[in-house]
Amino acid sequence: MSPMPTTLIGYLDKTATFFPCRKALFFGREVVHYGELHARALGLARLLRGDYGIQQGDRVALLMKNCPEFIYALYGVLFAGGTVVPVNNFLKPAEIEHILRDAGVTVLITVSADFEPVLAHLRGQLPALRPLDVRALHWAGLAAKPLDPLTIVKPSDRAVIIYTSGTTGRPKGAVLTHANIVANIRSIGTVLGNVESDRVVLALPMFHSFMLTVAILAPLSIGASVLIIKSIKPFRHVLFEMIRRRATVFLGIPQIFQALATARIPWWLRWLLPLRLAISGSAPLSVETLRRFSERFRFPLREGYGLSEAAPVVSFNPIRGVSKAGSVGLPIPGVQVRILDAQDRELGVGQDGEVVVRGENVMLGYWNQEEATAATLRDGWLRTGDIGRFDEDGYLYITDRKKDMLLVHGNNVYPREIEEVIYQVPGVREVAVVGRSDPHHGELPVAFVVPAENTTLDPQTILKFCRERLANYKLPREIRVQNAPLPRNATGKILKTELRQQAQRDLNDPCDSTP
Repeated sequence: MSPMPTTLIGYLDKTATFFPCRKALFFGREVVHYGELHARALGLARLLRGDYGIQQGDRVALLMKNCPEFIYALYGVLFAGGTVVPVNNFLKPAEIEHILRDAGVTVLITVSADFEPVLAHLRGQLPALRPLDVRALHWAGLAAKPLDPLTIVKPSDRAVIIYTSGTTGRPKGAVLTHANIVANIRSIGTVLGNVESDRVVLALPMFHSFMLTVAILAPLSIGASVLIIKSIKPFRHVLFEMIRRRATVFLGIPQIFQALATARIPWWLRWLLPLRLAISGSAPLSVETLRRFSERFRFPLREGYGLSEAAPVVSFNPIRGVSKAGSVGLPIPGVQVRILDAQDRELGVGQDGEVVVRGENVMLGYWNQEEATAATLRDGWLRTGDIGRFDEDGYLYITDRKKDMLLVHGNNVYPREIEEVIYQVPGVREVAVVGRSDPHHGELPVAFVVPAENTTLDPQTILKFCRERLANYKLPREIRVQNAPLPRNATGKILKTELRQQAQRDLNDPCDSTP
């Protein structure tokens, strides 16, 4: 038996050697086999080494929409010994410039036709940057290049720098090695029950760590297939594509599952879906959404928890056995999780504190951010900034972000607890609770609520519902019903910073509902 690969390119080498004719990627009518994927990645690696001068550890950015070329480029950079910097393609030119400048990127792999305004900005601000348009490449010619030796890649080498979403400030680059990500994909394969016959649906942006690890690197490491979806709109098209390609695993964010739980989808279409599993990540999944979804679909929906700094998966609800609504499951193999108080003392069952993580999946640190790294990685543990607790069976519950926790009359109030209650109100589509500073009370909860289509919501009715289920100090002091969707970043996370600013500005909002 051949030894287990220790690098990401080692896995692709193995799968392409043993299964060159197996289908690796589906994209519309296009089908790419493992032999083709491997050859294109190697050809691009030789181009990067020869014509672009990429050396061991050099940073190469990827700026693309969902397409097979993203995956060719991902592996191509890794084969060349470089470090991949996936860029959020929803960012503005100045934001992208900051990431490229911060990471010291020398080559930007992109599709020029999709990002001409960005490239025009970068040409003026980063004149030394060399763009490489993958759509202009002749893949057959690249694959036929002489087999000159490429650099030797080690498990300890940097593989990826993932820039955090920056919901509270400028993004920081989490540095992940091959060993970090390999550890995570091995654990993921165990808990998800990944098999070679799986066809994983990749419908969210490829630059996100959730997609990168769980929807690309994990399935391609075992010879499974990836179904690339260019856009989730219209979603009915995605459903038909999953049926046509016999998809088995679908990854999404809570917004998608909330929509599926309430959308008018014919019973026969739901019955035809061949999925064995749906996975929710990136943001908290409400208990009410999970309940509604489970009533409508035959396959299980499971929630997990992770963060870019952990490559990213930390815990997951079991597919077989007990799955607990509201929980993010059990720590995955090889990952330790503890709950600590403000003095770094470990807390017991049912006690809320900061979630800290240790394992081979934890990042090296933040790129060029020594102080931030020292504050986040202490005594071998990753401080996640999330508040959570364990139950008596070892299941992890994420109460809230540490920075989102409110202090009302000296009492800790977790916005997610209020949000879960409001989600139970009939006709609620979206809800987010933030704090507004108050000179007398410290902070006061403000709830932003979006009604479902063709639904009218009354703030006083919502408040009455909350009064019956929450302590008085937890009650929202304002309930703002709005038809506009809540602001979100590209990965579906609600931008609570924007909502806090709005709540602070509009102190005399006419929808104010004071208990």
